[in-house]
Amino acid sequence: MPPLQPVLKRKVDELFLRWLSDPNTQRALHDGLRCIRNAPRSYDVTRGGPGTPPDVTSYRPEPPDVTCVLPLACSRPVRASSRSPGHRKVQPPQEDPPPPASSRCIPAFYFPHGRPPETLDVDAALNRIKRVFAEFPQERATVEDMGRVAKDVVNTHPGLSFLKEAPEFHSRYITTVIQRIFYTVNRSWSGRITSTELRRSSFLQNVKLLEVEPDINQLTEFFSYEHFYVIYCKFWELDTDHDLQVDAWDLGHHSDHAISSRMIDRIFSGAVTRPLWCLPLPHRDRKVQKDGKISYADFVWFLLSEEDKKTPTSIEYWFRCMDLDGDGVLSLYELEYFYKEQMQRLDARAIEPLPLEDCVCQMLDLVQPRIPGKITLPDLKRCKLAHVFFNTFFNVDKYLDYEQREQASLLRESDPDGPELSDWEKYAAEEYDFLVAEEVSGDPWDDDLPSELSPMEQKLNTLWSPLAQRSIAQTLASPGNVDLYACVDSGQEPRVTGETT
Repeated sequence: MPPLQPVLKRKVDELFLRWLSDPNTQRALHDGLRCIRNAPRSYDVTRGGPGTPPDVTSYRPEPPDVTCVLPLACSRPVRASSRSPGHRKVQPPQEDPPPPASSRCIPAFYFPHGRPPETLDVDAALNRIKRVFAEFPQERATVEDMGRVAKDVVNTHPGLSFLKEAPEFHSRYITTVIQRIFYTVNRSWSGRITSTELRRSSFLQNVKLLEVEPDINQLTEFFSYEHFYVIYCKFWELDTDHDLQVDAWDLGHHSDHAISSRMIDRIFSGAVTRPLWCLPLPHRDRKVQKDGKISYADFVWFLLSEEDKKTPTSIEYWFRCMDLDGDGVLSLYELEYFYKEQMQRLDARAIEPLPLEDCVCQMLDLVQPRIPGKITLPDLKRCKLAHVFFNTFFNVDKYLDYEQREQASLLRESDPDGPELSDWEKYAAEEYDFLVAEEVSGDPWDDDLPSELSPMEQKLNTLWSPLAQRSIAQTLASPGNVDLYACVDSGQEPRVTGETT
């Protein structure tokens, strides 16, 4: 086999051709050639006479304006005609580069997104964050602090201007944003975000993007209105009595009874339901869990964890549910406890289940715990297949879906062509398209019978549909002061100042 040849020259040639093919470079070269041809013969071009061509190497073409590719703002959320699978998350825009020094000559293709800032004072930014957190009790941000951030987003961002005419939905959107922030940022589950947790997350980058990104739906990590739309619609479907709380019977209907009843009971056992810190101070004298029910804030955590079991928080969420004795280890008894019901559910579908011993051996080979026979939380995070492990024990639909996939499709998923969407982003995009299509086509089960909708449901049908044509202002009262957190633990609708109840 011949020895490997260096490809440095090939790379240099490629970069040179890219620079030479730049339109600005071509124009500069043509101008210089024209000056040389038109120069009088009596002048020496090497001495700077009239025939001296411009310094091509010192010419630097202008970088592309990144603001021209950003989508335009809209008064209310409009469903995108098409989604690019690799561009759901907005990349931070680059600032216009400073003019280069005269002594430097760097071709433009070294910085395809624009020249980075010359000096970025990271220490000054970190010091500002520390000063802000020093004003918080125990130097930790609480729910109230993040609530003020979310409220400011509602009041100032152009992509949410339509919500100003529907203040009763402010609290739902704000609660969703708060819970998504704590779900992603608060890695300690303490209910108070530290400056270290904030720096390690992408929250500050998303806040910065709010100033330049007019489409709120592009910020999928925390602020997307489409994601909020999906979450609240799913909650509204399960909350049959519309008291803004769901019980075990309601939650069991999620995804057509896909989750086992034993896992539903564990969710309501208090292993993962939000403690008192999820409420603002005026509401912390109330119980978070009333009569075996969970609030909308708890449902946000449940849905994010159920639809994307690959994130660190979701792995911790389901590990807490399966760890019956709380010793930090999933024993054979706990695996058998959940798999027994899974076997019964498979038998009910006339599907022969895998014996318990074979299933446990497969899962141990899948996880490969450091201590043989004992599966811990670090083992599940390290194996990268925790979603397969959890679905095997309590989600029969996703378990069968995984078993029926072909090996070729799994290889394609593991090696995507471009940036891959998360499981949650895929689910939210599909559900949002389905909900919008359902509203456009109408309810196929109404049999042409008049529907009896409550006033709140009528407002929902008008406000939530991005394709609604009727003016919202004609059906809603004028905006007033809203209790932003009343829907978290109360069965009543949030009250608006000046609105008759």
